[in-house]
Amino acid sequence: MDDSVVDFRHPVLNEAISAIGGEYVLNNERRVADAGADLLYYTGYFMIDRSCCGVGGSSYAMVPGYVVDWQYKTAEDGHPVSRVRPVKKQRDRTRIEAMIRQGDPMCRVTFL
Repeated sequence: MDDSVVDFRHPVLNEAISAIGGEYVLNNERRVADAGADLLYYTGYFMIDRSCCGVGGSSYAMVPGYVVDWQYKTAEDGHPVSRVRPVKKQRDRTRIEAMIRQGDPMCRVTFL
């Protein structure tokens, strides 16, 4: 069993990040009880509006993992850092994705 723990720098919420084809925004940080631990995930949206291939967008979720040590230090840039255990097992990822998509069926879910 892999119990690796990683540092996760909390992102800024509600700040558009520009990319070559558009931008993305994380607008919610959530912690929910799951499998006896707190699962940390973010929701947001992305827009593709500067691409040669067309325009579009969708909502998405980013799942860093299970909280091991909440905001235990501050990064050099002032952002809080937590220790998380990434979700590695496919069956857990499938279950978590279904849970997140209950509230937003079009949401794309990614894992750290």
